[in-house]
Amino acid sequence: MDKENTVTSLDFNAELKLKGFNVFQIEGDSNITRFYSRKDFFKICLTTGKSIIHYADRSFETDGTVLFFGNPHIPYSWETLSASYVGYTCLFSESFLKASERSESLQQSPLFKIGGTPILEITEKQREFLNTIFLKMVEEQGSEYTYKDDLIRNYINLIIHESLKLQPSENFDHNKNAALRITSVFLELLERQFPIESADFPLQLKTAQDYAKSMNVHVNYLNRVVKGVTGKPTTAHISERIFNEAKALLQHTDWNIADIAYALGFEYVTYFNSYFKRIAGTNPKAVRESKV
Repeated sequence: MDKENTVTSLDFNAELKLKGFNVFQIEGDSNITRFYSRKDFFKICLTTGKSIIHYADRSFETDGTVLFFGNPHIPYSWETLSASYVGYTCLFSESFLKASERSESLQQSPLFKIGGTPILEITEKQREFLNTIFLKMVEEQGSEYTYKDDLIRNYINLIIHESLKLQPSENFDHNKNAALRITSVFLELLERQFPIESADFPLQLKTAQDYAKSMNVHVNYLNRVVKGVTGKPTTAHISERIFNEAKALLQHTDWNIADIAYALGFEYVTYFNSYFKRIAGTNPKAVRESKV
């Protein structure tokens, strides 16, 4: 990405984080769809064109209009195959939608779950209706209306409710190597937890059970496929990544060891010291004192 696009992406993300939402039109092969952090935002996308969407352990190929629901905790990728690709995208943070009392149940709907139905095929009549809602969101976003945030939340909820009434797409390819994609989802989720930027925001997913719950799969299944693909159990991957982050925090920050332990999910600093010594053969203090 060139310097101009980098600046644009930074501005886009900064504005998105400030407002908690952003709605925009996709025109042609617009790069702006790649200018946000999936780690922070939910996504609802209405697109018309030919593409392949890889979501968790499944892949979906479309040559028409689809409505896609992206969860920041579930990795996905999007391959655009056609020269013309148009539609609308709405990005919003969890805190933005949580201002609505009804948001909790909506976010637990099948649309936002890894084993659910995040991709819906849309008819021309449905596309025209949804286009109207997205267009209204775009217009309100630029207005001076005092309660526009509430109105946009209502539009988002309307899209979700309309989607829940539709039949899920049946065009998922289940013949892709599920073990490889589940492992890929786990490894990307693991990496997304890092780097730890503040002791005020400690590690959220700390155990194999935490990851399995987030991915909506049984922990035994997760452990089995991850070990089968990588040769190492889930817990080994988690432990190694936490240890590497611990070394980085010890060597490149001035946080005290207790804060580092808390940030990495250890309830007591003694637990952290024992864990670190078991892996490194030395204690955290010695690593800190040996840094260049």
